[in-house]
Amino acid sequence: MIATCGSARRSLARAFAAPDAGPVLLFVEGAAGLGKTHLLRELAELPGTPDVARLWWRCGADGGRPEPVEGEVWREPTLLLVDDVHRADEDELGRLRRVLAGMEPGSAAAVTYRPEELPVPGMPLGGSAMTYPFRLTVLGDRLAPWDEDRVRRAAAEVLGESCTAEAVSALRERTGGVPRAVVDLLAMLREQRPAFTGTAAEVAAAGVPARLAELVLSRTYAVSPAHRPLVWAAAVLDGPAARDELIAVSGLGAAPGGDALLRALESAALAELGEGRYGFAVPLAADAVRDTVPGPVRQDLHRRAAGVLSRRQPVPWAAVGAHHRAAGEYRGWLRAVEKAAESAAASGRHQEAITLLERTLATPGIPPQARARLAPLLARNAVTGLRSDQTVEVLEQIVRDADLPPAVRGELRLDLGLMLSNQMGRFAEGWRVLEVAAAELREVRSVLAARAMAALVTPYWPGASLDVHRGWLIKAAAAADDSGDDAMRTAVLANHVGLAMSWADPEAWDLVERLPVQSTDPACARQAARGLCNAADSAVWLGFYRRVDGLLTEGRELATRSGAPYTEHSASGTRLLQEWWTGQWLGLAKRCEDFVADTADMPFLSSDAYVVRGLLAVAQGDWGEARAWLSQRGTFGTENLPVPLGATAAGAVIRLTLARQEVADAAEQARAAWTVVADKGVWPWAAELAPWAVEALARAGDTATAHSMVRDFARGLGDADAPAARAALAWSRAVLAESEALAEGRSDGLPAAAETYRKAAAAYAELPRPYSQALTTECAARCVLAADTEDAGESAAAGAGEGRTGPAASAGPEGPPNPTASAIAELESCAQHFTDLGAVWDATRARALLRTRQPARKGRPPGRPSHSDQLSPREAEVAQLASSGLTNREIAATLHLSPRTVEQHIAGAMRKTGALSRRDLAHRL
Repeated sequence: MIATCGSARRSLARAFAAPDAGPVLLFVEGAAGLGKTHLLRELAELPGTPDVARLWWRCGADGGRPEPVEGEVWREPTLLLVDDVHRADEDELGRLRRVLAGMEPGSAAAVTYRPEELPVPGMPLGGSAMTYPFRLTVLGDRLAPWDEDRVRRAAAEVLGESCTAEAVSALRERTGGVPRAVVDLLAMLREQRPAFTGTAAEVAAAGVPARLAELVLSRTYAVSPAHRPLVWAAAVLDGPAARDELIAVSGLGAAPGGDALLRALESAALAELGEGRYGFAVPLAADAVRDTVPGPVRQDLHRRAAGVLSRRQPVPWAAVGAHHRAAGEYRGWLRAVEKAAESAAASGRHQEAITLLERTLATPGIPPQARARLAPLLARNAVTGLRSDQTVEVLEQIVRDADLPPAVRGELRLDLGLMLSNQMGRFAEGWRVLEVAAAELREVRSVLAARAMAALVTPYWPGASLDVHRGWLIKAAAAADDSGDDAMRTAVLANHVGLAMSWADPEAWDLVERLPVQSTDPACARQAARGLCNAADSAVWLGFYRRVDGLLTEGRELATRSGAPYTEHSASGTRLLQEWWTGQWLGLAKRCEDFVADTADMPFLSSDAYVVRGLLAVAQGDWGEARAWLSQRGTFGTENLPVPLGATAAGAVIRLTLARQEVADAAEQARAAWTVVADKGVWPWAAELAPWAVEALARAGDTATAHSMVRDFARGLGDADAPAARAALAWSRAVLAESEALAEGRSDGLPAAAETYRKAAAAYAELPRPYSQALTTECAARCVLAADTEDAGESAAAGAGEGRTGPAASAGPEGPPNPTASAIAELESCAQHFTDLGAVWDATRARALLRTRQPARKGRPPGRPSHSDQLSPREAEVAQLASSGLTNREIAATLHLSPRTVEQHIAGAMRKTGALSRRDLAHRL
């Protein structure tokens, strides 16, 4: 497992390269554990030297006498392997010098040693200078610790799947990359019970390998008792330290301390780790030494260490706190923890601050005053940074603390409500907590009361109506003005932007212009960034896609500068929605999946990505995957989605249910989803639900409710400037007109429905929304073809024998345009647009409808074309849908075929491709 030094191989191979080559002496330097003996074993297997004799000389072991004995001439090529020359006494060194001086051409020697244990530094063969023969080539090599990549490879061999990047980094840090320490520590981790899972904490808790502990302790206790406190000081500081720091922590004083450092270096108890910095060559060794220090002495060392580190710049407050705690100075510990968390938060290291504060607050017996200081600090970091439900659990426990002052408890409750709502998606709980927080804070802290009220202005959550949010806006604005705090005024303005944009308030864009984007106050800048991103998100839902880019770019840049990672991530979700609707589908599925992976510890934040990925799966015909993505893969309840996103997901699920001919279920889903939007009263958010909900109810025969939906949608929109909702309203009206015409058998109503579909398509083209445009255009063509079929049937019955050629007949050269021909051209265009987007299911459906009306191609011989060896076009379409996961019934509904015909096509495709199953068919295709 120890790496071979390639240069050592090349150096020794030189001695055996030619008969007249001179002898070679290679010195290999390496501290304890770097693999010198292992290297010699590999050199003993030097390739290309089968006739070379190998002789071992292990210094300090039975005199270390090799064969042939000294004085005998080596008549054959010989490789002498001398291990641990630092262990040899003067007599043995004398014999070795004579043997090396007598080496003949065709021979070589490799001599290893620990530089830290040489009696005379830099002289491996003793204090007497050796006279090297003229013909002898003397070389040197130095073994080095493993880098992280080599540690990773070693860890992977031992730990397998538990070899995480976190574990590798911890292994490299704890062992300093010393191979022997790495190997021994890995052996300990492999035997851990419960089994090692790959965390840094497990590496830290594994302990010190016995071999390393014995080595460092033997060196430590070789130092005289008078000098030993300096080694103890290094163990307590646990990292590279300056000379004066070590002396100060040891308590020895300047002169004795300086002498103690020299003695520690001479005995190799300590090493120089950098210019003027001293400590243990293997960081893990500090643990072994520290555990042997008597308790009272150790506490004194920690107390002095806290004082020494407090004088560093910048002050490592977390380490200072740890030393105070180890010294039993709990007030100093808590003060240092507070400063460490504040410092980490100020530099954007929120996760570091959260971890430290969580660990501290979980300690029993923390005084109420300290809890009152540390708990709000934890909450602020948790809300600003990205955190899991662990922080929610901590906050829920803290707010139940009756000893907390009301103002502090109210602030914590405020942050808990924000986390539950914004980061966990638990809106109902979050709303209740925020209402209580607003009441608690109203009498004691106007700024925080305004913050709680401003949070209740946000309209995205299910439940409260638009009028309720408007009421909270009035209260929040008044509280912010009373506070005199500019950042709080900006926070209320940011939420006012989101509220006004959501229902297309005509003043909304003026509010966006009022955001203080040039503010030098980081708190104001963070709120302004949030306001811009709120505006971008609302612009996406309204359909102002051309304005989204500028808002997102400015909002994200401002969020980055002011340190608001949550805002940055939410902006990424908005971008995915924009790309979906504007047809930027290339690579979109991968971008959604990457975003979900990046925010795995906070799935609510990635809800946009889940829904967009599900919408893509619907269009691509991957319906099994679609259901999973639209349901957020079970990460949290879809009933907790923001209202516009929940309506969009519901619309897609209703569409899937209708495609599966489960009309009654689709109607129930439509009623439930519509109730959520109607209760909220933000009608532009009904845009992605309305067409599918109306279709579901109309097909279920509940035309009264379908009419009511369209009427309420139109009334709710009023004169609002909401382009996407306007297009969706036209689509919904067209769906209702088509459904009624078909239900009543009135073909004369279908052209009007087609015209309304075309109005919707034109509106979507303006936005632009190519997928919605293609869907509504396809619907228009379908209505025209259906009307033409009905008319053709009536005309054929009434005018038999009058020379009519059927529905595909073209108008004369002077006659009006043929609607059927136009509809076929529209369908062809739709099929191509669907294909270009990657909407496999939609393209297949459009082509299937197209084939029912297109005339046969001229020039083709009578009869069916032969596809004996290749899939026919219909077989290819059926196979594509089958491999996507659609059932025979779903494929039949899509392609206007019978389930029996679908079954035959699938059987034919499997026979021609050699597929053994539907899953195998996907691979064969």
